Amino acid sequence: MSIVTKKGDKGMTSLYWGGRIRKDHIRVETYGTLDELCTFLGLAKSLIKERETKKILESVQKDLFIIGSEIAAKPKYVGKLEYRIDSSYVKRLEESIKDLEERIKFEGCCFLLPGENFISATLDIARTITRRAERRIVTLKNKKIFKNPYILPYMNRLSDLLYLLARAYEKKHRKLELEHLK
Repeated sequence: MSIVTKKGDKGMTSLYWGGRIRKDHIRVETYGTLDELCTFLGLAKSLIKERETKKILESVQKDLFIIGSEIAAKPKYVGKLEYRIDSSYVKRLEESIKDLEERIKFEGCCFLLPGENFISATLDIARTITRRAERRIVTLKNKKIFKNPYILPYMNRLSDLLYLLARAYEKKHRKLELEHLK
């Protein structure tokens, strides 16, 4: 079976469990943004050596597939999904955030110029894509295209987590630079 189907040549695509939709529909824009985010997280994961951080990022990538599945399914089929984001997913991110805040002794910086090192810059790109996905999800919610009350909090926590991970890799980079100067 070939990947080339030619079914999308006229600007339409299929939804999960049937139905066709325009490729410029907000639903497609949203799960496309989630795909972009997942890809940048894959890039970050490939650069990172620490097993625990890789595990966190891979878990988030899997969660993004779950969110994308819900967004790509017509509302009447959402109940057929094997997995859906619920409060336990949000709580898992909150636990990772708390752990990171304690480890890096986060003091609540606000705006920082991204790009101190490649890993932190990649995580910051993923964070900004998360925020764009979050804005698209707000649009979907306002248009009553989906109703899961846990996806927006999940995306909000994910942005916080990626911000902290980027700061942790900046801190680690500075520490390595200082050790190198000794």
